Amino acid sequence: MVHGTHNAQEDSRNNDILISINDELYPRKEAKISVFDSGYLVGDGVWEALRLHHGVLVFKEDHFNRLWQSAATVGMHLPFTKEELIAKVWATLNANAMTNGVHVRIMVTRGIKKTPSQDPRLTISGPNVVIIPEYKTASKASREKGITLFTSSIRRGSPDYLDPRLNCHSKLHEVQALIQAIEAGADEALMLDVNGFVATCNATNFFMIKDGEVCTSTSKYCMNGITRAKVIEVCKANGITCIEKDFSLFDVYGADEAFVTGTFGGLTPVTKIDGRQIGKGNYGHMTRQLSNLYEALIDNAVKNG
Repeated sequence: MVHGTHNAQEDSRNNDILISINDELYPRKEAKISVFDSGYLVGDGVWEALRLHHGVLVFKEDHFNRLWQSAATVGMHLPFTKEELIAKVWATLNANAMTNGVHVRIMVTRGIKKTPSQDPRLTISGPNVVIIPEYKTASKASREKGITLFTSSIRRGSPDYLDPRLNCHSKLHEVQALIQAIEAGADEALMLDVNGFVATCNATNFFMIKDGEVCTSTSKYCMNGITRAKVIEVCKANGITCIEKDFSLFDVYGADEAFVTGTFGGLTPVTKIDGRQIGKGNYGHMTRQLSNLYEALIDNAVKNG
């Protein structure tokens, strides 16, 4: 069985979900898009993912701001407002009668191409918008067990050629990093930046804890994680020292605890990196405390609608 930060509890309701493609709803087995779609042809698209908790799309302003920033970065004009896209998401959720425990993936590609090509001038349609809502609850067993990481030789890109903060469909370098980790017997990959400092993981952001101090990489080479930002926020709000700085594997191997963050899994402890046990090799006390504080932040967001 696959083990990692995206482990979800099985839910048979997902077999019958309706998926939105350009405002039309399709049963899961019938949801298809053209082979001339720019996302399929050349990875020309941006995406966002967020969660539905008790009738509330949690941190939706942060997520939709990030989506609009990604679209602007790749020069993609979105012919709808944030409010209109949010309405499309709600229409999809309502059609599925979904209210809680849902993970929503929004994918926007540049559109249909006249012919296979990377040239955006050969796009003959407006953007394609796909909304996939699924009943997905992170596996508690996976969180308690924690994950293992392997440091990949694939580096996080420099901002001048593929900014790591960009949520785009071009994920091949991350897939390559993950494949290396899997072949090395680990669950996921730890990725360094172009200078050899720890940057992030293939699909999550990385934190370590040493002597009661929380540390994560600078934002220069890591993903623009909403959960990462929220963890930093709760640290500051609760008097916990959290520093963004450059650090290397030398520092990581001697950490007391480590964890990764993501919208789906929240905080997931890391027990081993490159075969070396991190701290006591379990779900550490401070990681658990931060996870509880993050969950409280979600509860507060739900309470305030």
